[in-house]
This record gives sequence, C-alpha cells and structure tokens, in this order.
Amino acid sequence: MDTKRLIVFIALSFGILYFWQQYMEKQYPQIKKPAVASSVATASGAATATASTAAQPEAGRLAKGQRISVTTDLLQAVIDTNGADLREVKLLKHGDSKDPKKPFTLLQDEGEHIYVAQTGLLGDGLPTHKDVFTSAQSSYTLADGQNEVAVRLEKVTASGVKIAKIYTFKRDQYVVDVKYEIVNASTAPVTASAYYRLIRDGKVENPGMFGTHTFTGPAVYTDEGKFQKVDFEKITKGEAKYVPSAKDGWIAMIQHYFASGWIFSPKDGAGVCTPNACRYEMKALPDNMFAVSATVDIPTIATGQKAEKSVGLYVGPQETKRLDAVAKDFDLVKDYGMFTIFSKPLFAVLQFIHGFVGNWGWAIILVTVLIKLAFFPLASASYRSMAKMRQLAPRMEALKQRHGDDRMKFQQAVMEMYKTEKVNPLGGCLPMLVQIPVFIAFYWMLLAAVELRQAPWEFWIHDLAIPDPFYILPLIMAVSMYVQSSLSPPPPDPMQAKMMKWMPIAFSVFFFFFPAGLVLYWVVNNILSIAQQYVITKQVEKQAAAAKNS
Repeated sequence: MDTKRLIVFIALSFGILYFWQQYMEKQYPQIKKPAVASSVATASGAATATASTAAQPEAGRLAKGQRISVTTDLLQAVIDTNGADLREVKLLKHGDSKDPKKPFTLLQDEGEHIYVAQTGLLGDGLPTHKDVFTSAQSSYTLADGQNEVAVRLEKVTASGVKIAKIYTFKRDQYVVDVKYEIVNASTAPVTASAYYRLIRDGKVENPGMFGTHTFTGPAVYTDEGKFQKVDFEKITKGEAKYVPSAKDGWIAMIQHYFASGWIFSPKDGAGVCTPNACRYEMKALPDNMFAVSATVDIPTIATGQKAEKSVGLYVGPQETKRLDAVAKDFDLVKDYGMFTIFSKPLFAVLQFIHGFVGNWGWAIILVTVLIKLAFFPLASASYRSMAKMRQLAPRMEALKQRHGDDRMKFQQAVMEMYKTEKVNPLGGCLPMLVQIPVFIAFYWMLLAAVELRQAPWEFWIHDLAIPDPFYILPLIMAVSMYVQSSLSPPPPDPMQAKMMKWMPIAFSVFFFFFPAGLVLYWVVNNILSIAQQYVITKQVEKQAAAAKNS
C-alpha cells in the first residue's frame, strides 16, 4: 500500500474508532451523580409491582451479619446470613488488575465497588433478603476428591414455615446452584414467589483506546426479545426497554471481562419459569446503585408439603467455552460491540488454533497468516496496481513539468495515461479498505476477550491485552511502515514526498497505546505484506523491462 493510501486507511480506522466512542459515550454514559430511584415496566400489573417494590427496598447500604466463607478450586466466596446473600466472590484463576498475584474480586459489598447477588421470598411472613438466616458452620472448603460442597442456611417463620436456602458450589464450575427448600409446617397453605436480583453500582469501566469501552450494565434475555442490554442512564430516566415477562431466559450484570447472571432456562436442564412466566425488572436505587431482577412463582404448598425451586447463578469470567455451556446465547454477555459479526468468528478461529499451539500470541500470528491468505488475491491486485503506478512515476513527473501550474490539464493527461496503460488509480486503495473491518474487529476482539487478559506471548510480552511495556512492537511497526512506503509510488510533490517519509513514524505513535496483541497482528501483517509487495513489484518491473526490450 502506498503511503497516501496507508494514511487514508489508518485515518478511516481511527475515524471509525472515534465515532464509535462518541456513539458509546452517548448511548452508555458514565453515571456521575447518585441515581434517583425510578420504577420501570413490570408485566404483572400494580399488585406485582407493589410486592416487588416491597421486596426490593431502595437502599444503597447493605446490612451485615455472620459471614460464611466458601473456597473451591475456582472461587473464594462469602455468604452473609443477613438475607443469605452472596456478598463476595473472588476468582482464583484470574489476577487482580493492579496486582495479578491476587485473585480478581467480582462481587463485593464494600470498597470501591458494590456488587452483590440477592434472593428473597414474597408471601405472608416469608423471609426477604433483609431477614437473618442461620448456618451450622462458618467455613466450607471443597476438599480434594470432592466434586461439590453445599452451604445450607435456614429460617423458620412465625407461622412455622421452614425455609432453607442452599448454595451448591461445584468443582471447575462458575455456576452456583441456589435452591429454596420450603416446608409448610403451618396450618394454612402457603403461596409464594421467589425473586432473584443482582445489584451493582453505576461505575462504568473505561479500558479501551480513545475512551472506547465494552458495555457495563444489566441485560435481559428471552426467546421473544433476544439479548436486551440497557445502560444505566436509561434506567435512571425510566426509559429502559426489554421484555418484562417470559417463560424462559436469564438476567445478567455485565462489565469488562466478567459477568454474573441468574439463569432461568439453563442449556442443560429444565426451565424454572413455571407455573407462570418469569417477571423481569430493572430499576435505579439510591447512591448510584442499580438492580436487575426476576420474580418466579412457586406452586401453592399445602400443609405438611414441601416445595423446591433451584436457579443457577453464574459468577465468573466471560470465557466463551464456559458461557456457551450455561444457557442459550449467554455468550452475548461478551461484548464485541457493533463488530460482533466479524469479531465473534475471528475469536472462534483464534480459540481453535490456540487449542493446538497453547499460546495466544502464536495463535494471533497464525490467524494473521490465515487472514493474509484470505485477502491474498485482493492484496495482489492492489500491489500490482501500485507497482504499475510506480513504473509510471517518471512519466507523471514529466507531465507535471510539461503542464506547469495548469492542474486541470495535468489531471486530464494523467487520467489519459492511466487509461492507455490500463491502470486503475483506485486499485491499490479499495482492496485495502476491505480490510478495515478486520482491523477494527481484531481490536474489539482483543478488548473483549478475557482469555487474552494477562496472557503472555514470548520474551517481554507478558500481557497481550495491554500495550507493549517497552514499545518494541510499535517501533518494529514503524520500521515496517517505512519499508512499505519505500515500495510504493512516490508522490509527485517534493514537500509531500518528504512528509510521507515521516508519516509512518508519526502514525506509529498511535500504536504505542494499542494492546500488544493487536500490534503483534499488525506487525506480522505488515511483514507478510512487504514480502508479497516486494515479489509482485519485482515481477512487474521484470515484465516492464521485457516489454521495453522486445
């Protein structure tokens, strides 16, 4: 690609990123002020809305009781007897952003973030997330050879209804089974509903380039409405739009790299939205807090009878293989933005290759080779066009000297020359523009892929998801761009030619801020492009020399 076309290519790329940033900032602005509680659409009418509001008080502070710790091979969790809430989850296989040696904290009820999972029961005298449960012990550990560990918390109502809330943590699983066991030891039938919600503050992360960031906020999925993510601002304004009632689906709270979700239609198992539909709700709470919840009816429990209701809770990383196994389309919580159509298949290929090579950096290199092969015919046509224009450079300079300042005659003469020599001046540019979506898709794939987070390549690259700490790859990128420019036809204007020599270095500065994985892709792509362009340029020069001598 000649330097002018390279500049157009990169300018368009950054232009797309910039306007995407503006769109994201408008659609998903960061909440800076405490939100005012507002109620949103509920499918079941005023009675249900009243019950739901009663069960979900707008309170930013969470009361604390006895703490119960749970340790598995993947998680360190804390359950609070106040409401039997899941108050803290640390991911043992994922390092903290500031200190990779420490586990990443997803859920927490104190500190810089507030983010918890709550459940409760609706019904006469039944316990909500504000009631205190009891537990037989304060610490649980998944022992070697043990596949699961269950934490049982109990509560007896004034009328004699016995409630047990049981968390079951399984080996190699981020899905926690949360089961209600209700034994009606009272003298009257019990009518109940269970609600499940996720509460999070409205802080929006901003890990991307030029302010771009993946989505942060709640989402609802149903077969009818599909994936419906709603930004915090719309919830605050009461403008949230989603399917409020369905017999299937899941709810989630999403952030960069990680997610939590209540699963009502698991991929491997029966749905729980019976006998009536699940009722979904999003709302703003005081103190810049937000909630996404679902209410599920429990069949009437006769005296002396028992009822159970189990719902899976996912708390973990957005690892594609794990998300695929949780529920239908649960992998949509992995936010590739508007470039999903390109990024998702790109990651599928990347992950497939990683399964063989075992290193994400080498997988990126091999994917780059495959992409280069896919675009080989287009690139060949582009380089052939540029090589022919390079051959015409002396004649173009002569035309410029002949017509002086008469730019119109100069342009007419140039076009006539292109027509005679059968050279398309756009032939070197358009094939490269086709690759812009791939470049942007690679950026969003690397931005969203938790699999590449803190993943090393070789040598000095210990995290492919952050910029090269020593700027070595961007410098190699600058050299490769300079070499490419030397293979391209020179601009007729001397001043412009001088500027073009400096442009690769100037534009390479932008790559200092890109993830190392993306720069690795572009460096390999440039090296392959240089080799291809060099061979084609020599072929065209040889053909031109042969034609001249014949």
